[in-house]
Amino acid sequence: MTPAENGIRANGNKSTATQARVDSWTWAVRLFKTRSAAAEACRGGHVRVNGAAAKPAQSVKPGDEVRIRISGVERIVIVEQIVTKRVSAPLAAQCLIDRSPPPPSREILATMPRRDRGSGRPTKRERRETDRLLGRADE
Repeated sequence: MTPAENGIRANGNKSTATQARVDSWTWAVRLFKTRSAAAEACRGGHVRVNGAAAKPAQSVKPGDEVRIRISGVERIVIVEQIVTKRVSAPLAAQCLIDRSPPPPSREILATMPRRDRGSGRPTKRERRETDRLLGRADE
């Protein structure tokens, strides 16, 4: 199967595109599970292309740096090839250069302080219980 049949666009071919939508490309290289999730991340400001916030229809081309924040983790990738259709994981890996920082080690995560449940600001449930106790319920 040729790269063009897999959805990979080669720069030397006249009939192929040299750029793609950022939401489509991030979905095609498997950074997001669905294209709608990729578009939603763009609209939410979690995707940046060359340092600027990206709308879903913004074009990316080879050499562009794409920064994505997924679940609190930042992924930094460089566009190598333009892909318009979702491809297999090995082909997707050839379409980008991953420059993401390594995740923190387990030792570092274990030393990070965590807030105990119930300490600090009350939850909505606790606030309602307090209101009922003090006779401020909305009844």
